Amino acid sequence: MRPAVLAAVFCLSVSPAISAQPAASVETLPINEIHAGMHGVAYTVFQGTKPEAMDVEVLGILKNVNGPKGDVILVRLGGAKVEYTGVVAGMSGSPVYFNGKLAGAVAFRIGEFSKEPIAGVTPIAEMLEISAVDRSLTAPPIEVKAAVASPSKTAGPGDAHVPVQNFANYLRPIETPLVFNGFSEEAVQRFASKFAAAGIVPVMGAGSVSDEKQPQAMEPGSAVSAILVRGDMDIAATCTVTYMDAAHLLACGHPLMQFGTIDLPMTKAQVLATVPSPLNAFKIVNATEAVGAFVQDRHTGILGEFGKKPAMIPVTLTIHSESSDKQFHYEVLNNAHLSPVAMMATVFNALHGVNEYGEETTYHMNGRIRVDGYPEVSLQDMFAAVDGGQPGAMLAATSLGERFSRIYDNPYSTPEIRSVQLDFDMLHERRWARLESARTDITEARPGDEITIETMLRPYRGGGLIQHIPIRIPTSTSKGPLRILVSDGDTLDRLRHGTPLLVRKLDLASTIAFLNKEHVNNRVYVSLLEADPEAMIADKVMPSLPLSIMNVLDGMRGTQDMLVSNESSVNEAATAPLDYVVAGAQVLTINIK
Repeated sequence: MRPAVLAAVFCLSVSPAISAQPAASVETLPINEIHAGMHGVAYTVFQGTKPEAMDVEVLGILKNVNGPKGDVILVRLGGAKVEYTGVVAGMSGSPVYFNGKLAGAVAFRIGEFSKEPIAGVTPIAEMLEISAVDRSLTAPPIEVKAAVASPSKTAGPGDAHVPVQNFANYLRPIETPLVFNGFSEEAVQRFASKFAAAGIVPVMGAGSVSDEKQPQAMEPGSAVSAILVRGDMDIAATCTVTYMDAAHLLACGHPLMQFGTIDLPMTKAQVLATVPSPLNAFKIVNATEAVGAFVQDRHTGILGEFGKKPAMIPVTLTIHSESSDKQFHYEVLNNAHLSPVAMMATVFNALHGVNEYGEETTYHMNGRIRVDGYPEVSLQDMFAAVDGGQPGAMLAATSLGERFSRIYDNPYSTPEIRSVQLDFDMLHERRWARLESARTDITEARPGDEITIETMLRPYRGGGLIQHIPIRIPTSTSKGPLRILVSDGDTLDRLRHGTPLLVRKLDLASTIAFLNKEHVNNRVYVSLLEADPEAMIADKVMPSLPLSIMNVLDGMRGTQDMLVSNESSVNEAATAPLDYVVAGAQVLTINIK
């Protein structure tokens, strides 16, 4: 028990705009007053919006199974409906009362094929701690009327704790699956592993998200939804309200993803049906009108604030094809962990969901990401399937996700992404070409000379394509061998900046500048590489550094702010944009006299 959390009295009063169910002051029951054999009641919604009662019988207390000092109350649920459905996904957060006192939230289930509705309950004191750690709230913290704890007593036969070894390996949080509505099965499957890495279990089409008004008041036991994506595509998670006051609610009894501070739309929800299954029983839910935002996602539950408007990222995605144009409007959560994955999934899903989609389709992407207080991130590139590789739509989605990851992944500031605009032009064939060869007719040159590089591109199922690229040798070029790199844009970026390009922790301004300097995929690039060291400090390049300067900069070598390569790029040239995605690289060497 945490006396500091449970010491005060707060009489519930709710504003009409929230339309919550008024209630008398709530008393809580400390876990040390709960013992095997006690009987109580829990509430959840099986259908519609009205919570229904379930019988509760305490089997015992599981010590330390939910982390250090994380005790769980083991109970058996009873009643005609729950005995038929079992413990279902979406039930987590269902409040449990003994003698009218709130004891906690149904949050755990036993294994996958349990023949009885046996559940674990998170003690309410552990959930109330979430208010204490929340720093974003301006309203008063959650307070409740606490029952005074009785002095400890010697445990009798009815108070014995259930042996941990009998249940701990089978006790796990009740799933709060994210429902993907408006997504193709292939889109969900392609990104399931990435969502799973963030603790998300995707479920397709079992509900929807709308702004439909729901006049019924919310109360403990009501269904509540957290929204990750809304609009022409929806991603939502639903669990049950445990506790409410005028400003906040607590739900779930376990984390959604345990991301800490979050900012997700919080909505009312309507349960269309509860589907029984020995493997994966779940509720089919429609998320309805918004009532605020979830602001904390912690170990023992999630905390919502009524009336708060979440900061979502508006996305406009337009697909241009020969037959028609299609436009999608939706919003994505603003979260460093999930926004990149959500952007990838929604972009692929939009491209995959039109009739013009095909494995051979090629995409020209143009767009921008607006970040408050910084230059726009330009999105210009071309994507086509490579033999044995991913389709162009997947490559485009992955490229966009990587840009989002790098915008978020800086240790200095939190990006405020204002909007994303994307335009895709579709070509109904695979426009991909391999760099087959590169040559020059000379073996020696002087500083200031202009030389021409001839390249041969081999398009997919097409004849050879010859390109001539003139480039001038700088007058400052040193005598000796000069390497000439002929390559696609991706290869040039990797060789110039090395693998740390994706892991360097730059400030946000430098990161955006870096992204805007990246080379595109539909050109052939020629780079002159001199055998002098080159330093990159943040996004600035310092080529052909003399030894004296390198000695001065040596203290920064290998830091996040400075990278050193053994060669300097002294000049660069490229073809005009081609109607092909180019892949491949060649290295030539000439001698500078």
